[in-house]
Amino acid sequence: MANTVSKSNLQQEIEEQPHIAQRFLERELPAVNEVAEAIRERAPRFIVFAARGSSDNAARYGQYLFGATNRLTVALATPSLFTRYRQPPNVEDALILGISQSGQPPDIVAVLEEGQRQGALTVAVTNNPGSPLAATADYTLRLWAGPEQSIAATKTYTASLLALASLSTALAGDKQRAQLLKTVPDLMANVIDSAPVIIEAVERYRYMNECVVISRGYNYSTAFEIALKLKELTYVLAEPYSSADFQHGPLALVEHGFPVLAVVAEGDTAPEMLDFLRQLREREAELVVISALDEALALAQTPLPIPAGMPEWLSPLVAVMPGQIFAWGLTLAKGFDPDHPRGLRKVTLTR
Repeated sequence: MANTVSKSNLQQEIEEQPHIAQRFLERELPAVNEVAEAIRERAPRFIVFAARGSSDNAARYGQYLFGATNRLTVALATPSLFTRYRQPPNVEDALILGISQSGQPPDIVAVLEEGQRQGALTVAVTNNPGSPLAATADYTLRLWAGPEQSIAATKTYTASLLALASLSTALAGDKQRAQLLKTVPDLMANVIDSAPVIIEAVERYRYMNECVVISRGYNYSTAFEIALKLKELTYVLAEPYSSADFQHGPLALVEHGFPVLAVVAEGDTAPEMLDFLRQLREREAELVVISALDEALALAQTPLPIPAGMPEWLSPLVAVMPGQIFAWGLTLAKGFDPDHPRGLRKVTLTR
């Protein structure tokens, strides 16, 4: 690895993720349990997530997590209905979860404000407990990620996933899952240890200008987040897809050498994803595969292994990290500045 003095903010923050996960688990679980108890008391009929950017991708994970584990209907908010159109939907029986590392975007704050006007329970998930979002919400879950200097979010993304997984687990009262969450820091550290190998493998893709990023189920969110990192850091036109949606037309894009990044988790989606990878190999796609499954990795020109034995619901907290490192490495290979993506700011005040 590079000398500490020469490390970019992006590299430092990618490497901090195991420590941040450990800090969250040590400091924030009492607040998580308090929020879970408030949710049980209010018994909301559904959840509405309000978020933008990487936080919106965390919310995609939340859709699967709270839907499958807690049997709650989950929707992503349409903030423009609350701000531009001033026609907010009925959310009086909802739990509204606002996710934002900065807690600053006015349109996300507006969703929670309207929820409170209608009598909904509101929760902020943020790295800034002094932010407008936290001030608006009934309850706040703090990410404990420390200042995030890199414009491309990495550590606050995985911290947001951990916050959602912890809340879902507490709400379900699932002690086995609670024990599994304690393994996350070590799983993350395993991926960090493999970073030099990933950085070296990325050189093959220096001249890549477009690609697709594909997964399914819980890691649908991972596909979106990896694609976002590639777009904002490397300026590659990276489009995320569910493997099911990709077969409904976009599959026609794939020809000899077309780059496909695939995330294949252990679990219910694995057989379908393996069949899909075989189709892509037949079409001579260039496959970069993030997986713990030997069969999936064997189909790749560039295999990126992750630790085995993770349940599928937990895997997005770890599976995104090889994608972060891949994007970081490709940024360096293309000669771009990882800390200053062109035209971007750390806080985007959408309205």
